[in-house]
Amino acid sequence: MTKDELLKIRIERPDQNIHDETKRNLDRLAKPIDGLGDFEEAIAKIAAIQGTAWPHVGNKALVIFCADNGIVEEGVSQTDQSVTASVAALMGENKSSVGIMTGDYPCTIYTVDVGIDTEEKLDGVIDMRVSRGTANFLKAPAMTEDACLQAIENGMEMAMRCHKAGHDLLATGEMGIGNTTTSTALYCALTGELPVSVAGRGAGLSDAGLARKIRVIDRAIRLHTLDTALVSEKPAEYAFRALCCVGGLDIAALAGFMIGAATLKIPVVVDGLISAVAAMTAAMLVPGTENVLLASHEGREHGVHGALRRLGLTSFIRGNLALGEGTGAVMLFPLLDMALRLYDSGTKFADTSIGQYERYDR
Repeated sequence: MTKDELLKIRIERPDQNIHDETKRNLDRLAKPIDGLGDFEEAIAKIAAIQGTAWPHVGNKALVIFCADNGIVEEGVSQTDQSVTASVAALMGENKSSVGIMTGDYPCTIYTVDVGIDTEEKLDGVIDMRVSRGTANFLKAPAMTEDACLQAIENGMEMAMRCHKAGHDLLATGEMGIGNTTTSTALYCALTGELPVSVAGRGAGLSDAGLARKIRVIDRAIRLHTLDTALVSEKPAEYAFRALCCVGGLDIAALAGFMIGAATLKIPVVVDGLISAVAAMTAAMLVPGTENVLLASHEGREHGVHGALRRLGLTSFIRGNLALGEGTGAVMLFPLLDMALRLYDSGTKFADTSIGQYERYDR
């Protein structure tokens, strides 16, 4: 896939008529108007994406993209890069945090190596490695254009794989030491917000470590002349350049995964900071991608709030989460199950002696 081919992708809008029909069905249930709050909009959104007023989410999958980041050389993380491969190996055995959390819950987990810095082929991990991590973006762009495009294409390929497996609801996850630095740098590059206002402690930086992280991001933005004044002229071109300069292979693959899911009309639950910034990037590269996304949780990192706001997404969970791996995304799955169970099987006003509530906000 070339950059021109990527930027020419068009996303079909979800069906507004299906959305409205689903909302009317919800109003017929024996409950107060909008009694399920934001979950009613989630049901209607999923229905509109799938093109049916009776949406189905029984076949779920989480896709975790793993990659290393050369910027770790600058001391922006508490641990070294070897942890990425170690945790990915646990993921391949379903022994990492998200594998244990989901347990017997019906969710297929795919762990994908798009850029781990190791010679090993990890058991249970899908090998789609583009390179052994990215470059240190204080010395060179994180990725070449070709590497970035390959990672995006790999993400799209995983979306197609999920489609062929019949998955009707997807979630995003990631693992990569240093990726709160790459995602924060990319967020700042795309928004113009200052690193000092956005950068967080990641997996547990000290005050000195956080200050170093902020300096690194600030230097990188200036080094690569990432000026948001260029966004209004060619937003897709700018987003692609910013992704190459300061992003990560995991972020590129996540963006491709969301773009691919959008073309296939599959809803995607976004996890925390890294996924949210990937979603912002995907929406700039291919407008309309944001229409298939649902936000799971607010997250501890500052950038996630701004990213979700810019995407027009409302999170469902407030839990101060910062675990990664897609853990926040899969925590939303059973909540959606319960809401959809009521939608599918709830008692209707017509089946009771209770008069139906009237909606006055339309």
